[in-house]
Amino acid sequence: MRPLVEASLIAVGVLAACTEQPSAPATSSSPQSNRLTPSFALVAASGSSMATGRHIVSFTGNAPADFTDRVEGLGGTVLWVSSASGLATVSGLTSSAATALAATAGIQEVDADEGIALDIPSMSTAETADDAGVNSNANPAGAVRYARQWNMRAVRVDSAWAHGFLGSSSVKIYMLDTGIDYLHADLLGRVDLTKSTDLLGTFLVAVLVNGVVTIVPFTEADTVAKFFPGRAAFTDLFFHGTHTGATVSSNAVRAAGITSGTQLVAVKVCAYLNICPFSSILNGVIYASNNGADVINMSLGGGFARAGNGRFVGLINKVFNYARSKGVTTVVSAGNAAADLDHNGNVYSTFCNTPAVICVAATGPTAEASVNGPWTNVDAPATYANFGRSAISVAAPGGNHASFVWAACSQTSLLVNCSSLPIFILGVQGTSMAAPHVAGTAALLVPILGRNPGAIKARIQSSADDLGQPGTDPFYGSGRLNVARAVGAIP
Repeated sequence: MRPLVEASLIAVGVLAACTEQPSAPATSSSPQSNRLTPSFALVAASGSSMATGRHIVSFTGNAPADFTDRVEGLGGTVLWVSSASGLATVSGLTSSAATALAATAGIQEVDADEGIALDIPSMSTAETADDAGVNSNANPAGAVRYARQWNMRAVRVDSAWAHGFLGSSSVKIYMLDTGIDYLHADLLGRVDLTKSTDLLGTFLVAVLVNGVVTIVPFTEADTVAKFFPGRAAFTDLFFHGTHTGATVSSNAVRAAGITSGTQLVAVKVCAYLNICPFSSILNGVIYASNNGADVINMSLGGGFARAGNGRFVGLINKVFNYARSKGVTTVVSAGNAAADLDHNGNVYSTFCNTPAVICVAATGPTAEASVNGPWTNVDAPATYANFGRSAISVAAPGGNHASFVWAACSQTSLLVNCSSLPIFILGVQGTSMAAPHVAGTAALLVPILGRNPGAIKARIQSSADDLGQPGTDPFYGSGRLNVARAVGAIP
């Protein structure tokens, strides 16, 4: 299996003094910087995939009672087992040991895991934010930078707020991503610190040390402990998870989110080195499903060849069907390759080709006069977004041309200098930014429709603004998201 998966974003603008950086930025003694010196450089190029030293095991039924003994007898270690979904992940097996394990009773398949490298976005500088703002939780439109949030007005969420639809603290949205900066002003108190977790663990990476390629174990939690002592392991060393999380739910100190009352759960499945072990992604879906998730947001996308990977396609469908069976609504981003998902031949698009999800494409303005507008044609299909009638469920704002979606920036980012102050925000483009708008809407619908993924998806699609070709459109799916209509605030 050779997946080609990327973070579903393409560009980023920074409301701070930031410049484009490699996978880890340079050291700075400035108190306004948390950028650190990398101890090594990844060999793999951005967008490629690499071995992690792990294997994903599929069972024919429940996990065999002696499964751990079998794995340890072959020199490996069991990382996690989910009998309910029929999966496990192990590390430390050689190819021959993996083959031997696959030949034992109760084992259907043993697949080599892949570490998927995320694309590093381009970045632009913008003004430094010096006005801290106040908590606008009950009035999201009062956020300091709300004037630039064309995206919130485009989906009519301001009308939903006016009718009291701010979200319930009993609803949990699990963000499978790079972690969340839970101390950012927009996110303080919005993140469930008891259920948030780092599922990366230790995996192998190929690095270049003094000109020599070396395979070394990597544990992101060690990096957090070294550079940010006292921070939880699920803090965001990249920036992606903080941005997508704050788009779902925000205190609206700096920028508003779709909701201001729902709870986020950070599930770290991607490392700041731009690697997401596929085993961690699957484990994240299972973890969320088993721990009370109402909604899962996965701003990850890409594809792999169908030929030779039939069992792996079945494995993905199995995991997402498991989530659906537990009452979880899963929202995924469509991806940024401007690809026709209806005519992509041998490519299986993860995760839009999975039936049990809501797949979100991106929209955005064709022009803006300034960062605060006015904007031209805010509902135009984003030039980068994947499309296809059979794959796209709905579209939502993701940014386009020179316009960005603005949300919180992680103070602990090793990619972007967002200072030690919890008030900086980022402007980012991508279907990664579109999906959280829909995840937030799904969270608003849980108290209305219950934990019913089918009903929530149907409501989001039926209430969307029908744009493009009448009916299902390849770029908009059922239409551009309309939050106020979805929750019943407007007819």
